[in-house]
Formats: sequence, structure tokens, C-alpha cells
Amino acid sequence: MEQAAAPLIIGIDGGGTGCRVALCTLDGKRLATASGGAANVTSDAAGALRNLRQAIATLGLSPDQLRACVAHAGLAGVLTEAEAKAVAQALPFGQCVVSDDRQTTVEGALAGGLGLVASVGTGSFVAVKSSHSIRYLGGWGLHLGDQASGAWLGREALRQTVLALDGLAPPSPLTETLHRQIGGSPAHLIAFAQTAKPADFARLAPLVIKAARAEDPYGRDLMQRGAAYLQMCFESADLGAETPLQIVLTGSLGPHYAPYLPRYSARLIPPQGTALDGALRLARLAYDKGQNDPSGSPSDRQNGPPVP
Repeated sequence: MEQAAAPLIIGIDGGGTGCRVALCTLDGKRLATASGGAANVTSDAAGALRNLRQAIATLGLSPDQLRACVAHAGLAGVLTEAEAKAVAQALPFGQCVVSDDRQTTVEGALAGGLGLVASVGTGSFVAVKSSHSIRYLGGWGLHLGDQASGAWLGREALRQTVLALDGLAPPSPLTETLHRQIGGSPAHLIAFAQTAKPADFARLAPLVIKAARAEDPYGRDLMQRGAAYLQMCFESADLGAETPLQIVLTGSLGPHYAPYLPRYSARLIPPQGTALDGALRLARLAYDKGQNDPSGSPSDRQNGPPVP
């Protein structure tokens, strides 16, 4: 690829199932995209960096061109400023900001605006973006939280299935389906639970959603419990707010909660963009900041701000 006359920006979205990279001009024209393997820094830092570099390489830029780019990478598993610094320094850009993927998710979903974002996929978190800060609720992982998430729905549905098998609760189409799905015996259920990761539990979530639509009592109860948690987060965010904020339900499961949140239906808006869009917006902001503060050293700009 020939050297572009104008500076270029790069956005990166990385998670446990894969990473995506986009190359854009400053005015938003997308020149190239690429994808690669998993990029969760906590679960496999070396593998995440390897997959990121491979995806970046497919953009077709020379080392000099990459060093001239401004990038923002939103990556799952970036928990500390030290981790963000290490990842930024390992990527081939002259100016790179690294954050966890919550920031890019929120920036993309709200297109830079203000509001509430409930991101519900394998895990879950709620973000409150006001004019002066972003506040996060949840995101503690399945062992401590992740209420309403796909992993939580799958695990709680299996717990109800076990109660039904013990005769402590009546069976339902959902519990019978899950019993067959896992293997049809208590031994299979125990073996599954001993080794299951959040993504394994999350693969059962579509069965819960389908059961709830069919008026299965346990399916509906789980969706209502998940919605009650989201509502609790929304109520917390509304405390002291002068104007109610708009709400985005995003992630693979977020929109499925809309029917269970009638109190907030008038405030729900569709996601305005993806986490990759958010990374590109933040890369542009990093470029503008660098232009307005040219005295900063390259190493200062490379490390970026602390992870929120």
C-alpha cells in the first residue's frame, strides 16, 4: 500500500473470541479491515499480542507507515495501567492508547455521546457516561457477578434443572431440554459443570431466551431476574441526575432484555456503533490531543492515559 498523504488512524477491538482491526483516514473513510484470533490479555497475553500483530500485518502497511499511525486498542483483560503500557509498547505504532474493551464498547454504542450502556454478552457490565466521567457497574466475572449475562443465564438454568431432577421443583420444557442437551444423566451434568467456562454456559443462553418467549416459567423468571439487575443499575445511575439519560442495550443478548424493561422503553435507543467504531473514535481523539500537545514526548504518548 502506498503512503497516504494524510495521517491515518487505526482502531482495534479485541476479545476472547477474536480481534478486529480497521484503518481509516482522519475524516472517517475506512481503507482496510482485518480480523484475527483471540486477544484477551488476561487469559493469554502472548497469544493476544501474536494475534494482534498478525491482524495488523494484513493491513499491508510498512513498518514506517505503522509508526506514523495513531491507534487505540480496546482489549479484553486489560486491568491495570501497567498492562496497558506493556501492550502499547509491544504494538508497532508511534502513538498508541490501550484500554480495556469497556471503554471502546461505550464510545461506539453512544457515538461519543452521553447515556447508559448495558453491554450483555457472555459477561455483562453497565456504564454511565456523563459529561465529566464514565462510571462502570458490574463486569466482575461469573464467579462474583455478571448478572443477566449469557454465562449467568446458562448457569442459573442448569441450577434449576438440578432442582427439578431432585424433585424439589417441577420440571419444565426448559429443564428437560437442558437435561437432554448436556447428556441426559446426572454424571454428565456434573462433568459439564466441573470444566465449563463462561462461554460454555453462555452457549445455553439462547435456550433460556427461547423458553421465556414460549412462556416457560423458569425461562421467564431468569429473564426477569436479569432485567431486575439491569434496572437496579439504571436506578443507581439516575440518582441525582438532572435529566434522564438515554439507554443502549448492546452485546449479543442486551436487546433481548428490552421487553422486560417496560419502565425504560421510552429511553431505549439502538446502538450507534460497535466497539471497533468506538476504538476509531478514540484513536481520532488521541490524534487530536497529540496535535494540540506537540511538546509531549513520543514515549509519553505511546503509553496513553491510565485505564479507566
